[in-house]
Amino acid sequence: MEFNSRMSPSRRALLRTGAGASLAALGVGYAAQSASASVTATRRFDLSKPSYDLFRDKVLHSKRVQQSFAFDSVNKRLFVAAKRAGSSESAGDLCISHLDFHGKYVSHMHLNGFGHGVSFGVRPSGGTSYLWIECEANGNGYGTKLALIKYQAGTTLDASSTTFGRWQPISGASEYTCSIDPVYGRMIVRYHKDGAKHIAVYNLSDVDKGDFSNPLVKFTPPAISGTPQGYTLYGSYMYFQTGDHYSASNPAPGNTHLTSININTGKIAQGPVLTKAGSTLHWREPEGLAIYRTDAGESRLFIGFATGDEGDRRSSIFYKNALV
Repeated sequence: MEFNSRMSPSRRALLRTGAGASLAALGVGYAAQSASASVTATRRFDLSKPSYDLFRDKVLHSKRVQQSFAFDSVNKRLFVAAKRAGSSESAGDLCISHLDFHGKYVSHMHLNGFGHGVSFGVRPSGGTSYLWIECEANGNGYGTKLALIKYQAGTTLDASSTTFGRWQPISGASEYTCSIDPVYGRMIVRYHKDGAKHIAVYNLSDVDKGDFSNPLVKFTPPAISGTPQGYTLYGSYMYFQTGDHYSASNPAPGNTHLTSININTGKIAQGPVLTKAGSTLHWREPEGLAIYRTDAGESRLFIGFATGDEGDRRSSIFYKNALV
């Protein structure tokens, strides 16, 4: 399935939907149904294998710490989310930087009141990139809904705008983030409900129509120690990153760990595994995971780090490509 310029009427309606549109009219269920484990088993990344550089210490429009990143594999774009310069931690103001695959800065877009930027996904449509991202930040600066927005270079979009659609896929959940698996065509949603984080996985063919009523799987992930710093999905495995920035109490090679979780069982498949990717970087903090498949057909798990000096934070991204 390709999400492209030749969309069905329902997909076109999804991209035009404003905040006041009826979800029922789009066929969106307000409460996700219970789901059994129904994802076909796939290979997974071996987290113990070496990592390789995509780039190091590249400039973003915002000089603050990056929070996450995502690829548009069709249009060969990389988007990196960071807090907006001059905004408070709880404001939910984001700066999305567009880079090429060499890490060269191309453009940016500001999103006011959207969220923390924990994780997001990209859907290409012709030559345009659409971002699935959290929006309507709460008092703690985390998004309370998911939104689909068009990336428009050099513009500012407020969370209160009625020019884009927004959804609350899980009844009773208070916070949402998401990531996209472009290889197997799925979206993973991490949400907060009943005092804990939970996971739901959807087919992109449903999500493209604004339909979150039929999750493939739902589960509560196992407890993993450390500071959460991003997640993503590849096939039948979720990948989770934890760790902190370098400091006197956390010197190189740091405490960044990667864990894979079988989404059919909700149990850890491998990890936590210490990663030394970019261990020689200055001020290294783990920030974000994403999936990409090269034109040659190689699947890669990308690992992001914020680096550099305060007031001039940079982006560094690495990847693993060994599957088992």
